[in-house]
Amino acid sequence: MTGTLLSFGHGYSARALARRLLPQGWTIYGTTRKADKAEALRDEGVIPILWPEGDFEEALAQADHLLISAGPDEGGDPVLREMGREISQIALRIVWAGYLSTTGVYGDHDGEWVTEEAPLTPSTERGQRRVQAEAQWQAVEGLPLHIFRLAGIYGPGRGPFEKVRQGTARRIIKKGQVFSRIHVEDIAQVLEASIKAPNPGTAYNVCDNDPAPPQDVIGYAAELLGLPLPPEVDFEEAEMSPMARSFYAESKRVDNRRIREELGVELLYPDYRSGLRALLAEEDGGDPGAPA
Repeated sequence: MTGTLLSFGHGYSARALARRLLPQGWTIYGTTRKADKAEALRDEGVIPILWPEGDFEEALAQADHLLISAGPDEGGDPVLREMGREISQIALRIVWAGYLSTTGVYGDHDGEWVTEEAPLTPSTERGQRRVQAEAQWQAVEGLPLHIFRLAGIYGPGRGPFEKVRQGTARRIIKKGQVFSRIHVEDIAQVLEASIKAPNPGTAYNVCDNDPAPPQDVIGYAAELLGLPLPPEVDFEEAEMSPMARSFYAESKRVDNRRIREELGVELLYPDYRSGLRALLAEEDGGDPGAPA
């Protein structure tokens, strides 16, 4: 199966998907705000379009798949704000559309499990904007929309090792706090599986099998590096940015059975341990695509 994908906000996760689709013969248009990143995308085989002033005529004429990774702002979804009319005009011929949201839409559940059926009760402004953006995309008539609620993303270039090596990592302790995570390559395979088996109107939790306290992840990274455990710091006393602190406002375990049972996805990295081992192996010159 091949197609033409128009990817709005072609960033970290979308680039991982592109690495899977391009060798299969797909054509991918990806938007970016920066000229230097446009050149990098071109080198990767993606046809770049500068946002929002670029020429979208060819991409809109050819696209049969849409991926939206661009985050909402205070005015709502930027893609629909700039191009809502054009997207409405092509909605009926789109085969698959995916919107990358966040598990933050569920809010705080005191460490309990949440499925895709849980109420959307975000406690942060970021989560509230995502709920609004999901609704805006769901309102596009005729668009075969799939929503992917992503947990905390990690992968090459986005792991804890550098801070541990530099001695700046800390194990923030907040009683009962757990986070769900997902390796970027597993995001890519979930998206590819959905593209191959569309089910419009469905939302998917995209996370691994093992929600865990953040201090455990930092501790395991130090163990892999053979370095001392970073110091424990009580959450109430920790110096953190408002953004970082806001993540601790919500604690939940995210259920991923739908991606495994409906899409048949077998996670490459079913927990943070296998994911971190693979990242370190890649840094050391191993195969980045092979689970450790």
